[in-house]
Amino acid sequence: MPFKFFDKLSQDFSELLNDKKEYNVVIEVDKEENKKSFTSHSVVLRYRSTFFTKELENTVTNANENHVKTINKPNISAQIFEIILKYIYGGVVNFENLETKIIYELMIVANELEFKELSEKLESYLIESKASWLRTHFSRVYHSIFDNNKCNEFKGLKQFYNDIITKHPNLIFESEDFTSLQEAALISILERDNLQLEEIKIWDYVIKWGIAQNPKFPTNFEEWSKENFKTLKVTLQQCLPLIRYFHISEKDVWEKLKPYRKILGTQLWDDLQQHRIFPNQPVKSLVLPARIISNPELPQRVNELISTIISEEHLAEISTWIDRKSTIYSLTNVPYKLQLILRGSKDGFQPKTFWDMCNGHAGTIVIAKVARTDEILGGYNPLTWDNSKTSNNYMETNDSFIFSLKNGNIRNSILSRVKNKIGALVYYCSNDQKTFGPRFGHNEFLLQSSVSDFTKDKHCWCAYDFYYEKHIRTTGEGFSIVDYEVFKIIRK
Repeated sequence: MPFKFFDKLSQDFSELLNDKKEYNVVIEVDKEENKKSFTSHSVVLRYRSTFFTKELENTVTNANENHVKTINKPNISAQIFEIILKYIYGGVVNFENLETKIIYELMIVANELEFKELSEKLESYLIESKASWLRTHFSRVYHSIFDNNKCNEFKGLKQFYNDIITKHPNLIFESEDFTSLQEAALISILERDNLQLEEIKIWDYVIKWGIAQNPKFPTNFEEWSKENFKTLKVTLQQCLPLIRYFHISEKDVWEKLKPYRKILGTQLWDDLQQHRIFPNQPVKSLVLPARIISNPELPQRVNELISTIISEEHLAEISTWIDRKSTIYSLTNVPYKLQLILRGSKDGFQPKTFWDMCNGHAGTIVIAKVARTDEILGGYNPLTWDNSKTSNNYMETNDSFIFSLKNGNIRNSILSRVKNKIGALVYYCSNDQKTFGPRFGHNEFLLQSSVSDFTKDKHCWCAYDFYYEKHIRTTGEGFSIVDYEVFKIIRK
Protein backbone atom coordinates (compact mmCIF):
# COMPACT_ATOMS: atom_id res chain seq x y z
CA MET A 1 0.00 0.00 0.00
CA PRO A 2 1.52 3.37 -1.01
CA PHE A 3 1.96 6.18 1.48
CA LYS A 4 0.63 9.50 0.14
CA PHE A 5 1.94 12.86 1.33
CA PHE A 6 -0.17 15.27 -0.68
CA ASP A 7 -0.39 17.94 2.02
CA LYS A 8 3.40 18.30 2.20
CA LEU A 9 3.65 18.22 -1.59
CA SER A 10 1.05 20.98 -1.87
CA GLN A 11 2.85 23.06 0.76
CA ASP A 12 6.22 22.72 -0.97
CA PHE A 13 4.87 23.64 -4.37
CA SER A 14 3.08 26.63 -2.85
CA GLU A 15 6.47 27.78 -1.55
CA LEU A 16 7.87 27.42 -5.07
CA LEU A 17 5.38 30.08 -6.17
CA ASN A 18 7.26 32.59 -4.00
CA ASP A 19 10.66 31.60 -5.40
CA LYS A 20 11.89 34.56 -7.47
CA LYS A 21 15.23 32.98 -8.43
CA GLU A 22 14.41 30.68 -11.32
CA TYR A 23 11.12 31.90 -12.73
CA ASN A 24 10.89 32.18 -16.50
CA VAL A 25 7.35 33.48 -17.04
CA VAL A 26 5.78 36.82 -16.10
CA ILE A 27 2.01 37.09 -16.23
CA GLU A 28 0.58 40.60 -16.29
CA VAL A 29 -3.08 40.97 -15.28
CA ASP A 30 -5.73 43.61 -14.67
CA LYS A 31 -6.34 46.89 -16.48
CA GLU A 32 -3.55 49.39 -17.08
CA GLU A 33 -4.18 51.52 -13.99
CA ASN A 34 -4.23 48.43 -11.73
CA LYS A 35 -1.76 46.25 -13.63
CA LYS A 36 0.07 43.67 -11.54
CA SER A 37 2.74 41.16 -12.50
CA PHE A 38 3.10 37.59 -11.22
CA THR A 39 6.12 35.35 -11.74
CA SER A 40 5.79 31.67 -12.57
CA HIS A 41 7.52 28.64 -14.08
CA SER A 42 6.70 27.41 -17.56
CA VAL A 43 7.06 23.75 -16.66
CA VAL A 44 4.41 24.06 -13.94
CA LEU A 45 2.04 26.06 -16.14
CA ARG A 46 2.35 23.62 -19.05
CA TYR A 47 1.60 20.56 -16.98
CA ARG A 48 -1.28 22.17 -15.13
CA SER A 49 -3.13 23.88 -17.98
CA THR A 50 -3.57 23.25 -21.71
CA PHE A 51 -4.41 26.94 -22.00
CA PHE A 52 -0.97 28.00 -20.77
CA THR A 53 0.67 25.33 -22.92
CA LYS A 54 -0.77 27.05 -26.00
CA GLU A 55 -0.01 30.54 -24.66
CA LEU A 56 3.64 29.67 -24.01
CA GLU A 57 4.04 28.17 -27.49
CA ASN A 58 2.74 31.39 -29.02
CA THR A 59 4.71 33.77 -26.81
CA VAL A 60 8.10 35.05 -27.89
CA THR A 61 10.96 34.94 -25.38
CA ASN A 62 12.40 38.31 -24.39
CA ALA A 63 16.15 37.90 -24.86
CA ASN A 64 16.86 41.07 -22.87
CA GLU A 65 15.28 39.65 -19.76
CA ASN A 66 17.03 36.29 -19.33
CA HIS A 67 14.68 34.57 -21.79
CA VAL A 68 11.60 35.32 -19.71
CA LYS A 69 8.24 35.08 -21.49
CA THR A 70 5.49 37.60 -20.73
CA ILE A 71 1.80 36.72 -20.95
CA ASN A 72 -0.82 39.50 -20.79
CA LYS A 73 -4.31 38.86 -19.40
CA PRO A 74 -5.78 42.35 -18.77
CA ASN A 75 -9.32 40.96 -18.48
CA ILE A 76 -8.47 39.07 -15.27
CA SER A 77 -8.28 40.91 -11.95
CA ALA A 78 -5.21 40.58 -9.75
CA GLN A 79 -7.33 39.21 -6.89
CA ILE A 80 -8.74 36.43 -9.06
CA PHE A 81 -5.43 35.51 -10.64
CA GLU A 82 -3.67 35.27 -7.30
CA ILE A 83 -6.23 32.65 -6.28
CA ILE A 84 -5.71 30.84 -9.60
CA LEU A 85 -1.92 30.74 -9.11
CA LYS A 86 -2.29 29.26 -5.63
CA TYR A 87 -4.53 26.61 -7.15
CA ILE A 88 -1.99 25.88 -9.91
CA TYR A 89 0.86 25.38 -7.47
CA GLY A 90 -0.82 24.03 -4.37
CA GLY A 91 -4.12 22.58 -5.56
CA VAL A 92 -5.93 24.54 -2.84
CA VAL A 93 -8.67 27.16 -3.15
CA ASN A 94 -10.08 28.67 0.03
CA PHE A 95 -13.23 30.63 -0.77
CA GLU A 96 -14.77 30.53 2.70
CA ASN A 97 -14.51 34.31 3.16
CA LEU A 98 -14.87 35.30 -0.48
CA GLU A 99 -17.85 37.31 -1.70
CA THR A 100 -20.18 35.29 -3.91
CA LYS A 101 -19.48 37.69 -6.79
CA ILE A 102 -15.76 36.85 -6.57
CA ILE A 103 -16.48 33.11 -6.52
CA TYR A 104 -18.60 33.52 -9.64
CA GLU A 105 -15.87 35.52 -11.41
CA LEU A 106 -13.32 32.92 -10.32
CA MET A 107 -15.43 30.22 -11.97
CA ILE A 108 -15.55 32.19 -15.24
CA VAL A 109 -11.77 32.70 -15.24
CA ALA A 110 -11.08 29.06 -14.32
CA ASN A 111 -13.18 28.04 -17.30
CA GLU A 112 -11.36 30.47 -19.59
CA LEU A 113 -7.96 29.13 -18.46
CA GLU A 114 -9.23 25.55 -18.99
CA PHE A 115 -9.09 24.45 -15.37
CA LYS A 116 -12.13 22.25 -15.79
CA GLU A 117 -11.89 20.62 -12.37
CA LEU A 118 -11.91 23.97 -10.56
CA SER A 119 -14.58 25.51 -12.78
CA GLU A 120 -16.97 22.59 -12.27
CA LYS A 121 -16.34 22.54 -8.51
CA LEU A 122 -17.16 26.23 -8.20
CA GLU A 123 -20.22 25.82 -10.41
CA SER A 124 -21.55 23.05 -8.16
CA TYR A 125 -20.84 25.15 -5.05
CA LEU A 126 -22.79 28.12 -6.42
CA ILE A 127 -25.79 25.96 -7.31
CA GLU A 128 -25.83 24.08 -4.02
CA SER A 129 -24.92 26.89 -1.61
CA LYS A 130 -25.59 30.23 -3.33
CA ALA A 131 -28.86 29.63 -5.18
CA SER A 132 -30.36 32.83 -3.77
CA TRP A 133 -27.48 34.91 -5.16
CA LEU A 134 -27.83 33.21 -8.54
CA ARG A 135 -31.54 34.07 -8.64
CA THR A 136 -30.87 37.65 -7.59
CA HIS A 137 -28.25 38.10 -10.34
CA PHE A 138 -30.30 36.14 -12.88
CA SER A 139 -29.80 38.32 -15.95
CA ARG A 140 -26.08 38.89 -15.52
CA VAL A 141 -25.16 35.25 -14.96
CA TYR A 142 -27.61 33.80 -17.49
CA HIS A 143 -26.29 35.97 -20.29
CA SER A 144 -22.64 35.26 -19.48
CA ILE A 145 -22.89 31.46 -19.34
CA PHE A 146 -24.42 31.42 -22.82
CA ASP A 147 -21.58 33.45 -24.29
CA ASN A 148 -20.65 32.20 -27.77
CA ASN A 149 -17.36 30.86 -26.46
CA LYS A 150 -19.02 28.81 -23.72
CA CYS A 151 -21.61 26.81 -25.67
CA ASN A 152 -20.56 23.49 -24.13
CA GLU A 153 -19.75 24.79 -20.66
CA PHE A 154 -21.65 25.44 -17.42
CA LYS A 155 -24.25 22.74 -18.07
CA GLY A 156 -25.28 22.69 -14.42
CA LEU A 157 -25.96 26.44 -14.32
CA LYS A 158 -27.79 26.32 -17.63
CA GLN A 159 -30.03 23.57 -16.27
CA PHE A 160 -30.53 25.55 -13.04
CA TYR A 161 -31.66 28.68 -14.89
CA ASN A 162 -33.71 26.91 -17.54
CA ASP A 163 -35.64 25.11 -14.82
CA ILE A 164 -36.49 28.52 -13.35
CA ILE A 165 -37.40 29.97 -16.76
CA THR A 166 -39.61 26.99 -17.53
CA LYS A 167 -41.78 27.86 -14.53
CA HIS A 168 -41.37 31.64 -14.70
CA PRO A 169 -40.66 32.51 -18.36
CA ASN A 170 -41.36 36.22 -17.87
CA LEU A 171 -38.12 36.50 -15.91
CA ILE A 172 -36.27 36.36 -19.21
CA PHE A 173 -38.87 37.25 -21.85
CA GLU A 174 -39.95 40.42 -20.06
CA SER A 175 -36.47 41.52 -18.99
CA GLU A 176 -35.07 44.73 -20.41
CA ASP A 177 -32.13 42.94 -22.01
CA PHE A 178 -34.12 40.06 -23.53
CA THR A 179 -33.24 41.04 -27.08
CA SER A 180 -29.51 40.89 -26.24
CA LEU A 181 -29.89 37.24 -25.28
CA GLN A 182 -27.43 34.89 -26.99
CA GLU A 183 -29.01 32.72 -29.69
CA ALA A 184 -27.85 29.56 -27.91
CA ALA A 185 -29.69 30.67 -24.77
CA LEU A 186 -32.91 31.36 -26.66
CA ILE A 187 -32.72 27.99 -28.40
CA SER A 188 -32.21 26.18 -25.09
CA ILE A 189 -35.42 27.79 -23.79
CA LEU A 190 -37.47 27.04 -26.92
CA GLU A 191 -36.44 23.38 -26.72
CA ARG A 192 -38.19 22.95 -23.37
CA ASP A 193 -41.36 20.89 -23.69
CA ASN A 194 -42.68 22.20 -20.37
CA LEU A 195 -42.13 25.92 -20.98
CA GLN A 196 -45.07 27.51 -19.16
CA LEU A 197 -46.11 29.96 -21.87
CA GLU A 198 -48.72 30.01 -24.61
CA GLU A 199 -47.23 29.12 -27.98
CA ILE A 200 -48.42 32.30 -29.64
CA LYS A 201 -46.64 34.37 -26.98
CA ILE A 202 -43.48 32.37 -27.60
CA TRP A 203 -43.86 33.21 -31.31
CA ASP A 204 -44.25 36.91 -30.49
CA TYR A 205 -41.06 36.91 -28.39
CA VAL A 206 -39.09 35.05 -31.07
CA ILE A 207 -40.14 37.61 -33.69
CA LYS A 208 -39.26 40.44 -31.32
CA TRP A 209 -35.81 38.95 -30.74
CA GLY A 210 -35.23 38.39 -34.47
CA ILE A 211 -36.16 41.95 -35.41
CA ALA A 212 -33.93 43.34 -32.66
CA GLN A 213 -30.95 41.57 -34.24
CA ASN A 214 -31.58 43.62 -37.38
CA PRO A 215 -31.82 47.25 -36.19
CA LYS A 216 -31.76 48.60 -39.77
CA PHE A 217 -35.16 47.11 -40.59
CA PRO A 218 -37.86 49.75 -41.30
CA THR A 219 -39.83 50.54 -38.16
CA ASN A 220 -43.01 50.51 -40.25
CA PHE A 221 -43.78 46.85 -41.01
CA GLU A 222 -45.65 47.87 -44.18
CA GLU A 223 -42.36 49.11 -45.62
CA TRP A 224 -40.54 45.81 -45.28
CA SER A 225 -38.94 44.48 -48.46
CA LYS A 226 -38.49 40.87 -49.60
CA GLU A 227 -34.88 41.17 -48.47
CA ASN A 228 -36.00 42.08 -44.95
CA PHE A 229 -38.07 38.89 -44.71
CA LYS A 230 -35.20 36.81 -46.12
CA THR A 231 -32.83 38.30 -43.57
CA LEU A 232 -35.25 37.66 -40.70
CA LYS A 233 -35.67 34.05 -41.86
CA VAL A 234 -31.90 33.55 -41.81
CA THR A 235 -31.64 35.21 -38.37
CA LEU A 236 -34.29 32.84 -36.95
CA GLN A 237 -33.35 29.70 -38.87
CA GLN A 238 -32.39 27.85 -35.65
CA CYS A 239 -35.44 29.08 -33.72
CA LEU A 240 -38.33 28.69 -36.18
CA PRO A 241 -38.26 24.85 -36.22
CA LEU A 242 -38.81 24.86 -32.44
CA ILE A 243 -42.19 26.63 -32.55
CA ARG A 244 -45.22 24.31 -32.04
CA TYR A 245 -47.20 25.81 -34.95
CA PHE A 246 -49.98 23.25 -34.98
CA HIS A 247 -50.93 24.09 -31.41
CA ILE A 248 -51.64 27.76 -32.12
CA SER A 249 -55.27 28.80 -32.45
CA GLU A 250 -56.75 29.51 -35.90
CA LYS A 251 -57.35 33.12 -34.91
CA ASP A 252 -53.70 33.62 -33.89
CA VAL A 253 -52.41 31.84 -36.99
CA TRP A 254 -54.37 34.30 -39.11
CA GLU A 255 -53.58 37.41 -37.07
CA LYS A 256 -50.02 36.74 -35.86
CA LEU A 257 -48.42 34.22 -38.22
CA LYS A 258 -49.89 35.31 -41.54
CA PRO A 259 -47.98 38.65 -41.67
CA TYR A 260 -44.75 36.61 -41.44
CA ARG A 261 -45.74 33.70 -43.70
CA LYS A 262 -42.79 34.53 -45.99
CA ILE A 263 -40.37 33.35 -43.30
CA LEU A 264 -42.37 30.17 -42.66
CA GLY A 265 -42.07 28.73 -46.15
CA THR A 266 -44.83 27.66 -48.54
CA GLN A 267 -45.07 24.06 -47.30
CA LEU A 268 -45.58 24.95 -43.65
CA TRP A 269 -48.13 27.65 -44.46
CA ASP A 270 -50.09 25.26 -46.72
CA ASP A 271 -49.99 22.57 -44.04
CA LEU A 272 -51.34 25.00 -41.44
CA GLN A 273 -54.26 25.83 -43.76
CA GLN A 274 -54.90 22.16 -44.46
CA HIS A 275 -54.80 21.36 -40.74
CA ARG A 276 -57.39 24.04 -40.11
CA ILE A 277 -59.80 22.52 -42.65
CA PHE A 278 -58.92 18.82 -42.32
CA PRO A 279 -57.43 18.42 -38.83
CA ASN A 280 -57.25 14.62 -39.05
CA GLN A 281 -55.30 14.44 -42.29
CA PRO A 282 -51.50 14.04 -42.17
CA VAL A 283 -49.27 16.94 -43.22
CA LYS A 284 -45.77 16.99 -44.65
CA SER A 285 -44.36 19.45 -42.10
CA LEU A 286 -42.95 18.27 -38.78
CA VAL A 287 -45.59 18.42 -36.03
CA LEU A 288 -44.05 18.91 -32.62
CA PRO A 289 -46.05 17.88 -29.53
CA ALA A 290 -47.88 20.52 -27.53
CA ARG A 291 -46.00 21.94 -24.59
CA ILE A 292 -46.88 20.50 -21.21
CA ILE A 293 -48.57 23.32 -19.35
CA SER A 294 -49.09 22.57 -15.67
CA ASN A 295 -52.56 22.90 -14.24
CA PRO A 296 -52.95 26.20 -12.41
CA GLU A 297 -52.66 25.77 -8.67
CA LEU A 298 -54.64 27.49 -5.97
CA PRO A 299 -52.86 30.53 -4.58
CA GLN A 300 -50.55 29.57 -1.73
CA ARG A 301 -49.80 31.58 1.35
CA VAL A 302 -47.01 34.10 1.06
CA ASN A 303 -45.16 32.84 4.10
CA GLU A 304 -45.23 29.26 2.77
CA LEU A 305 -43.84 30.18 -0.62
CA ILE A 306 -41.60 33.15 -0.07
CA SER A 307 -41.12 34.53 3.42
CA THR A 308 -40.25 32.65 6.59
CA ILE A 309 -41.09 35.71 8.73
CA ILE A 310 -44.21 37.48 7.43
CA SER A 311 -47.64 36.26 6.33
CA GLU A 312 -49.90 37.29 3.48
CA GLU A 313 -51.80 39.47 5.98
CA HIS A 314 -48.58 41.33 6.66
CA LEU A 315 -47.95 41.76 2.93
CA ALA A 316 -51.46 43.20 2.52
CA GLU A 317 -50.73 45.72 5.26
CA ILE A 318 -47.32 46.72 3.84
CA SER A 319 -48.84 47.05 0.34
CA THR A 320 -51.46 49.39 1.74
CA TRP A 321 -48.77 51.59 3.27
CA ILE A 322 -46.78 51.70 0.02
CA ASP A 323 -49.85 52.91 -1.88
CA ARG A 324 -50.86 55.26 0.98
CA LYS A 325 -54.35 53.77 1.18
CA SER A 326 -56.58 54.38 4.18
CA THR A 327 -58.12 50.90 4.08
CA ILE A 328 -56.03 47.74 4.21
CA TYR A 329 -56.12 45.64 1.03
CA SER A 330 -58.10 42.42 1.19
CA LEU A 331 -56.06 39.22 0.79
CA THR A 332 -57.54 38.67 -2.67
CA ASN A 333 -56.74 42.20 -3.81
CA VAL A 334 -53.08 42.70 -2.84
CA PRO A 335 -51.45 44.51 -5.80
CA TYR A 336 -47.87 43.46 -4.98
CA LYS A 337 -45.85 40.28 -4.85
CA LEU A 338 -42.48 39.59 -3.25
CA GLN A 339 -39.22 38.66 -4.95
CA LEU A 340 -36.63 37.36 -2.50
CA ILE A 341 -33.24 39.05 -2.71
CA LEU A 342 -31.62 37.93 0.53
CA ARG A 343 -32.39 35.68 3.50
CA GLY A 344 -29.95 35.78 6.39
CA SER A 345 -30.37 32.14 7.40
CA LYS A 346 -29.46 31.12 3.86
CA ASP A 347 -27.07 33.79 2.62
CA GLY A 348 -25.41 34.87 5.86
CA PHE A 349 -25.78 37.62 8.47
CA GLN A 350 -22.66 39.62 7.59
CA PRO A 351 -23.42 43.33 6.96
CA LYS A 352 -21.30 43.22 3.77
CA THR A 353 -23.54 40.48 2.38
CA PHE A 354 -26.48 42.87 2.54
CA TRP A 355 -24.66 45.55 0.54
CA ASP A 356 -23.36 43.08 -2.04
CA MET A 357 -26.65 41.28 -2.69
CA CYS A 358 -28.98 44.28 -2.48
CA ASN A 359 -26.84 46.63 -4.55
CA GLY A 360 -28.79 47.95 -7.55
CA HIS A 361 -32.22 46.90 -6.25
CA ALA A 362 -34.94 49.54 -5.83
CA GLY A 363 -38.34 49.35 -4.15
CA THR A 364 -37.38 46.93 -1.39
CA ILE A 365 -38.48 46.00 2.12
CA VAL A 366 -36.21 44.80 4.90
CA ILE A 367 -37.86 42.53 7.47
CA ALA A 368 -36.15 41.39 10.68
CA LYS A 369 -37.27 39.00 13.43
CA VAL A 370 -35.96 40.18 16.81
CA ALA A 371 -34.36 37.50 18.98
CA ARG A 372 -36.29 36.24 22.02
CA THR A 373 -39.37 38.39 21.28
CA ASP A 374 -42.41 38.37 18.99
CA GLU A 375 -41.21 41.56 17.30
CA ILE A 376 -41.07 41.84 13.51
CA LEU A 377 -39.47 45.14 12.48
CA GLY A 378 -38.83 46.48 9.01
CA GLY A 379 -38.47 49.32 6.59
CA TYR A 380 -39.40 50.21 3.01
CA ASN A 381 -36.87 51.86 0.70
CA PRO A 382 -38.18 53.18 -2.65
CA LEU A 383 -34.63 54.16 -3.71
CA THR A 384 -31.90 51.98 -5.19
CA TRP A 385 -29.43 50.47 -2.73
CA ASP A 386 -25.89 51.51 -3.69
CA ASN A 387 -22.69 49.98 -2.29
CA SER A 388 -20.30 52.20 -4.27
CA LYS A 389 -20.36 55.28 -2.02
CA THR A 390 -16.93 56.62 -1.08
CA SER A 391 -18.31 58.23 2.07
CA ASN A 392 -21.41 57.75 4.20
CA ASN A 393 -24.38 59.48 2.55
CA TYR A 394 -27.80 60.51 3.83
CA MET A 395 -30.39 59.73 1.15
CA GLU A 396 -33.51 61.84 0.59
CA THR A 397 -37.03 60.51 0.01
CA ASN A 398 -40.55 61.22 1.27
CA ASP A 399 -41.80 57.72 0.49
CA SER A 400 -39.75 55.59 2.85
CA PHE A 401 -41.27 54.22 6.05
CA ILE A 402 -40.43 51.87 8.92
CA PHE A 403 -42.81 49.57 10.74
CA SER A 404 -43.50 47.04 13.47
CA LEU A 405 -45.91 44.23 12.56
CA LYS A 406 -48.51 42.68 14.82
CA ASN A 407 -47.38 39.20 15.79
CA GLY A 408 -47.87 36.94 18.80
CA ASN A 409 -48.22 39.14 21.89
CA ILE A 410 -47.90 42.29 19.79
CA ARG A 411 -51.51 43.17 18.99
CA ASN A 412 -51.13 46.16 16.68
CA SER A 413 -48.88 47.11 13.81
CA ILE A 414 -47.11 50.48 13.88
CA LEU A 415 -46.37 52.56 10.79
CA SER A 416 -43.84 55.40 10.96
CA ARG A 417 -43.41 57.56 7.86
CA VAL A 418 -40.59 59.98 7.03
CA LYS A 419 -40.96 63.38 8.67
CA ASN A 420 -37.56 64.72 7.52
CA LYS A 421 -36.73 63.46 4.05
CA ILE A 422 -33.09 64.60 4.23
CA GLY A 423 -32.12 61.74 6.52
CA ALA A 424 -34.54 59.04 5.41
CA LEU A 425 -31.78 56.47 4.77
CA VAL A 426 -28.04 56.11 5.12
CA TYR A 427 -25.78 54.46 2.51
CA TYR A 428 -22.39 53.44 3.91
CA CYS A 429 -18.94 53.53 2.36
CA SER A 430 -17.17 50.23 1.68
CA ASN A 431 -15.22 50.24 4.94
CA ASP A 432 -18.31 50.79 7.12
CA GLN A 433 -20.26 48.16 5.17
CA LYS A 434 -18.33 45.58 7.21
CA THR A 435 -20.25 46.71 10.32
CA PHE A 436 -23.45 48.44 9.19
CA GLY A 437 -26.31 46.98 7.20
CA PRO A 438 -29.54 48.77 6.21
CA ARG A 439 -30.18 51.98 8.14
CA PHE A 440 -33.37 54.06 8.18
CA GLY A 441 -33.10 57.55 9.67
CA HIS A 442 -30.75 58.32 12.55
CA ASN A 443 -31.07 55.05 14.44
CA GLU A 444 -34.80 54.57 13.95
CA PHE A 445 -34.16 51.17 12.39
CA LEU A 446 -30.63 49.88 11.93
CA LEU A 447 -29.02 46.44 11.56
CA GLN A 448 -25.39 46.46 12.64
CA SER A 449 -22.83 44.21 14.30
CA SER A 450 -19.35 44.74 15.67
CA VAL A 451 -18.56 41.05 15.01
CA SER A 452 -20.03 41.00 11.47
CA ASP A 453 -23.03 38.86 12.37
CA PHE A 454 -26.43 40.41 13.17
CA THR A 455 -27.32 37.38 15.32
CA LYS A 456 -24.23 37.41 17.57
CA ASP A 457 -24.33 40.73 19.44
CA LYS A 458 -26.97 43.24 20.51
CA HIS A 459 -25.93 46.04 18.20
CA CYS A 460 -29.05 46.36 16.07
CA TRP A 461 -31.05 49.47 16.97
CA CYS A 462 -34.54 50.85 16.80
CA ALA A 463 -34.59 53.74 19.20
CA TYR A 464 -34.95 57.35 18.06
CA ASP A 465 -37.43 59.35 16.03
CA PHE A 466 -35.43 62.17 14.49
CA TYR A 467 -36.33 61.46 10.88
CA TYR A 468 -39.49 59.32 11.24
CA GLU A 469 -42.83 60.16 12.83
CA LYS A 470 -42.95 57.78 15.79
CA HIS A 471 -41.24 54.99 17.69
CA ILE A 472 -41.83 51.50 16.34
CA ARG A 473 -40.24 49.80 19.35
CA THR A 474 -40.98 50.36 23.01
CA THR A 475 -37.44 49.81 24.34
CA GLY A 476 -34.52 51.94 23.22
CA GLU A 477 -31.78 49.35 23.57
CA GLY A 478 -29.74 47.19 21.25
CA PHE A 479 -30.97 43.80 20.09
CA SER A 480 -29.91 40.86 17.94
CA ILE A 481 -32.04 39.11 15.32
CA VAL A 482 -32.76 35.46 14.56
CA ASP A 483 -33.33 36.04 10.85
CA TYR A 484 -33.96 38.76 8.32
CA GLU A 485 -35.10 39.01 4.71
CA VAL A 486 -34.94 41.57 1.93
CA PHE A 487 -37.57 41.53 -0.79
CA LYS A 488 -38.11 43.48 -3.97
CA ILE A 489 -41.71 44.69 -4.14
CA ILE A 490 -43.16 44.00 -7.58
CA ARG A 491 -46.57 45.14 -8.79
CA LYS A 492 -48.58 42.23 -10.15
